[in-house]
Amino acid sequence: MIQFEVPAIVPADPHANVTDLLVDRVKVTPGLALFAVPEGDGWRDISAKEFHRQVVALAKGFAAAGVEPGDKVGFIARTTYEWTLVDFALFFAGAVMVPVYETSSPAQIQWILSDSGATAVIAESIDHSARLDEVRADLPLIRSVWAMHLGDLGKLVEQGAAVTDEEIERRRNIAVGADIATLIYTSGSTGRPKGCVLTHSNFVELVRNSSVALKEVLTVPGASTLLFITTAHVFARFISILDIHAGVKTGHQPDTKFLLPALGSFKPTFLLAVPRVFEKVYNSAEQKAEAGGRGKIFRSAAQTAIEHSIRLQDGKKIPLGMKIKFALFDRLVYSKLRDAMGGRVQYAVSGSAPLGPRLGHFFHSLGVVILEGYGLTETTAPATVNLATKSKIGSVGPVLPGVGVRLADDGEIQVRGVDVFKEYWRNPEATAAAFDGDWFKTGDLGSFDADGFLSITGRKKEIIVTAGGKNVAPAALEDPIRANPIVGQVVVVGDQKPFISALVTLDSEMLPTWLANNGLSADMSLSAAAANPAVRAEVQRAIDIANKSVSRAESIRKFTILPTEWTEASGHLTPKMSIKRNVIMADFAEDVEALYAVPVNTTNVSLA
Repeated sequence: MIQFEVPAIVPADPHANVTDLLVDRVKVTPGLALFAVPEGDGWRDISAKEFHRQVVALAKGFAAAGVEPGDKVGFIARTTYEWTLVDFALFFAGAVMVPVYETSSPAQIQWILSDSGATAVIAESIDHSARLDEVRADLPLIRSVWAMHLGDLGKLVEQGAAVTDEEIERRRNIAVGADIATLIYTSGSTGRPKGCVLTHSNFVELVRNSSVALKEVLTVPGASTLLFITTAHVFARFISILDIHAGVKTGHQPDTKFLLPALGSFKPTFLLAVPRVFEKVYNSAEQKAEAGGRGKIFRSAAQTAIEHSIRLQDGKKIPLGMKIKFALFDRLVYSKLRDAMGGRVQYAVSGSAPLGPRLGHFFHSLGVVILEGYGLTETTAPATVNLATKSKIGSVGPVLPGVGVRLADDGEIQVRGVDVFKEYWRNPEATAAAFDGDWFKTGDLGSFDADGFLSITGRKKEIIVTAGGKNVAPAALEDPIRANPIVGQVVVVGDQKPFISALVTLDSEMLPTWLANNGLSADMSLSAAAANPAVRAEVQRAIDIANKSVSRAESIRKFTILPTEWTEASGHLTPKMSIKRNVIMADFAEDVEALYAVPVNTTNVSLA
């Protein structure tokens, strides 16, 4: 059994809770800008001291409204400054937040609020309130509902004016490290969401140790980040709390349609994103160059960037010709992409799905070091992450301080340490099944290299076993196919079948540009595009590229393009854009069976 374990750098404090991170920050740098909020065409800074004042004022409002220490409070909202304000106000009031994804359906909202035992809920928008109203009658424990769009946060502050500072100080000090800090529900990619009990120590100890491990990222002069992935997810939630502890300025942009202008004005030094965002940046740049007649130049620049980064990582000398080409492309291509991201981004933390070496090397040559990491809700986000001083593109990095990772005999990744959650809420059977002693069984498969860098090779429950007995990890095929600009999503199928096939959807955002660049009507419908020979040839090209990395027995030999999209709204993707494989397999069972209606012997054939 292979195991890597790194001792904690920062001594544990079993009495500390999340509120101490803010209190300590205010003591050290009260005037430091911890946040910036949009104002006109720019941003207005909010200091640590001012944020603390607002947190305490809102905490008083919760106390005056009847929220008691230990109460569960649901919160459905987008990624804004107010999200973290409410988060810390609830911590200071002694309450436990139960975040709900902003895109959750009424049924999902009802399940999370009822299963958690929430007694109050905060909704940001009219739409959120409407979805909550649909299931309000099925939530008898809910005593209070506050609507941010009606100004209820301000009303709570007014209501709490008479509550003393001493009362909030008493409340914030009740919880110790072992107590529940938040109840975060899994995204539901493998079934009904389960509530993960994350403790104060999970956040405090992981944040304190991670801030040392990631100090180069967090101590860049004027360190700042712009959050745009949902703070309801543990990944962004962890970074929000880490930023407060480390003194990093945080801005928010809830609508990714306005991400580029926001990056241009905010000018962050590091980003937090999922791989799909990096794919979109690359594909959009490529198609924009293609439309301007510079597609060949962009592709040559991209290839040079990748080769340059690989040689640097391998410690090989850069040939003079490559140096000249790289310098030229830096002026023509790379600098423009850097400027599009604000011009100051030095690092990007990527998680939730494999990024792939191609994009990692491309952005590295842009001057953006992508620090890919690995973790789950159950590990309070990161268990491993590439570091500024210790990084390998294509891996998810070494183990963080205070964390241990081992590989079981079947390759399953198991984790223990300061980041591992306490239990599944009200689900002792699931909790017992998830642990081997104090090791959490992630369900993911991985491998370590000699230097202790972890790579993810698949998910245990997703391994396909063909009729011939061949084990196939879908991600190894799906990730490179999904990198193609016109591919939205892909699911590899073939369990107990004679060969491997794939269901493919098209990317409706990228498709019109690609169609226009290839002399086709940009207005073509998804169904028409799914049957178009040029589109099918492009998908075949992506599949051919993926097939080169696997054996013939593992290669995709048939595919079908579906005339629809898989989205969170359709119920086929989680809020972090992960595939709900079981739902897709159920909803598109007929399409899967059609792939096997006629046997094939050729390498790969598209199904019209």
